[in-house]
Amino acid sequence: MGLSPRRVTHLPHGPAPSRTGRLGPMTADRDPAAPLSAPPSPPAAAPRPRPAYGKETWREIAHLLTNLFTALVGFVYAVVSVALGAGLAVTVIGLPLLALGLGGARGIGRAERARARRLLGVEIAEPSALPRRGGFFGWLWASLKDPVAWRTQLYGLLRLPWGVVTFSVTLVSLIVLWPVLPYVARGFANADRLMVRGLLSPSDELERRIAELESDRGVVVDTAAADLRRIERDLHDGAQARLVALAMGLGLAKEKLLEDPETAAAMVDEAHGEVKLALQELRDLARGIHPAVLTDRGLDAALSSVASRCTVPVKVAVDLAERPAEAIEGIAYFTVSELLQNVSKHARARGASVEVWRSGDRLMLQVRDDGVGGARTDGGTGLAGLGERLGAVDGLLLVDSPAGGPTVITAELPWRARAAGA
Repeated sequence: MGLSPRRVTHLPHGPAPSRTGRLGPMTADRDPAAPLSAPPSPPAAAPRPRPAYGKETWREIAHLLTNLFTALVGFVYAVVSVALGAGLAVTVIGLPLLALGLGGARGIGRAERARARRLLGVEIAEPSALPRRGGFFGWLWASLKDPVAWRTQLYGLLRLPWGVVTFSVTLVSLIVLWPVLPYVARGFANADRLMVRGLLSPSDELERRIAELESDRGVVVDTAAADLRRIERDLHDGAQARLVALAMGLGLAKEKLLEDPETAAAMVDEAHGEVKLALQELRDLARGIHPAVLTDRGLDAALSSVASRCTVPVKVAVDLAERPAEAIEGIAYFTVSELLQNVSKHARARGASVEVWRSGDRLMLQVRDDGVGGARTDGGTGLAGLGERLGAVDGLLLVDSPAGGPTVITAELPWRARAAGA
């Protein structure tokens, strides 16, 4: 059940999150008697002056002397890949070639970030990977509009004249301008740092967020398709098959009504039982789509109903002054329902509890059991799909299940206030 690490956290040990906080650093609650502010820390020591010919200076010189070679490679690659792809764009292979060239540009950018990290001490996060959904055309479109690759190509074009200048001046300074070499190297290196940060770093958090949302959209589509297939299968194999058998039975009873009334009456009684079973199956199916008790009475009553069907005693505590958005309410209901199913099937617990509360603009859910523990996001208990569904709405899932128990699973969802009149 591997889950994306940005959506699911597995904790082999440790206390559950505080009821008043978001999932994150799980620190103990502050002692009310403790002072509100910490004692002032001693003033930081003044930074030591940088040696003129220290290790940092020599790393900067090495970076500047390798600029010409890397700039030449980047410039030739950018010109050839863009010109070849754009020139053949009128043919069937043009755009795929351009997309492949942009993919290669990402590799050049990765190498340049590593060089800057090693020689200039510039820590730059790696950009988000391209989404891998949509087949060939999805990959083609994502590659052609990839801002990271296009900025790397621009970086390659701009670097050639800059690489010539930095290489030449640094080499001359290394030979005949030795006293000013550290200052020349520092000035050029600072300009390089600005260029790397400006063109090779991710655009901003928005770019990462867009990539996450594109991935989440795919998860939502896949989940909806799977739910539709499940509903279709349940209708075909359950209520529909039973209703077909019921229609055939009533047809036979109609034929025997005059010649054998007793047999016909028995067949009608049997059909009556089949109708009850079909109705129950339809009710269960409807409850699986969206239970009426949730719409009418909210999470407290709906979760109490789910808890009553669990194989172990479950205590339910819902502390909500108002109801969240209908969609969030439904996700919370099905999250608890699936977690309690896991308790019934896998936990071997004697009891469980469900707590629901609001913390700021987040809806918090916590399901706890005293079973054998060992629940993991890769253990086949459905936590992977559950975490993906929560992630699709900007939710989080935290699993704390050491071997031997207890298991505490905490989910966090956005609140998104319920619409007026809902």
